[in-house]
Amino acid sequence: MLDLTDDAPDHPSTDRPGGRRQPDTVLAGENFPVALRVLPSRIRRHLLALYWYARHVDDLGDEPDRSGRNETPAVRLAALDRFDAEVRALYHGRLPRHPVLVKLAPTVVDCRLPIDPLLRLIEANRRDQTVSRYPTFGALVDYCHLSADPVGELVLHVFGAASPDRIRLSDRICTALQVVEHLQDVAEDRRRGRIYLPTEDLAAAGVPEEDLDAPRAGERLRTVVRRQAQRAADLLDAGAPLLGDLRGWARIAVGGYVAGGRAALTALARAGYDPLPGPPKPTRAGIAAAWVRSYRTSRAAPHPSGARG
Repeated sequence: MLDLTDDAPDHPSTDRPGGRRQPDTVLAGENFPVALRVLPSRIRRHLLALYWYARHVDDLGDEPDRSGRNETPAVRLAALDRFDAEVRALYHGRLPRHPVLVKLAPTVVDCRLPIDPLLRLIEANRRDQTVSRYPTFGALVDYCHLSADPVGELVLHVFGAASPDRIRLSDRICTALQVVEHLQDVAEDRRRGRIYLPTEDLAAAGVPEEDLDAPRAGERLRTVVRRQAQRAADLLDAGAPLLGDLRGWARIAVGGYVAGGRAALTALARAGYDPLPGPPKPTRAGIAAAWVRSYRTSRAAPHPSGARG
């Protein structure tokens, strides 16, 4: 998920050493929770349940344990398998025990969430245990279908707005947002032993993996980053007609996600496509401007065929 503000949280961080920020500290900063602030409490409650689910699955696949020790892939895979079984049990009518699923259960019922996108998020984290490089951009898009697209599909279900056409457009937006996050986190991912820049693009530009360890990106690496940023921008544009087909709170929420992605791309360009010193962060003014642009362009966009209001 993207960080939509360059402001620090108002409270001290409780992050575990060596890991990502925890949910209580990211609620002030990432695009998924920020969009919640203006939404009605019922919708906000459902979206937060999805957020905690996605965050927990991501933690199972990525975070150190409470002592700061990194688990082995085998241990992580076993934990993911156990949680997968708990999700399947919930859909077979068994009362959940895990607190994340206790929170999610009312959303599953009220919003008629399908199980497939929930399981794909788990599968993405399984893949993270065995795959650390992606040879082509197409292979990366396939990974995003597991790691990012399910979130957008679930959000559409929360708003009662899911349809095959809308989900296809949402997939483009979510894949774009995931690519943008990867571009922001090149240095962090490299430290974790992962590279989400396509191997063939790095090779074509003559960029060895060791260049990702430098304090600043050289011109050839910036060229690779710029190419991925353009791909992400094209995907956002391809998915943007979804906004014109949504109404009310759904349009406001999805518009916030699209605006966050565009503002993040602007911040990356402002940094000269060099993410190595740290993730280039968009400003609030940049997000607001991107949100306005998204609304204006969505009004002129044709509605997807077959989508219903």
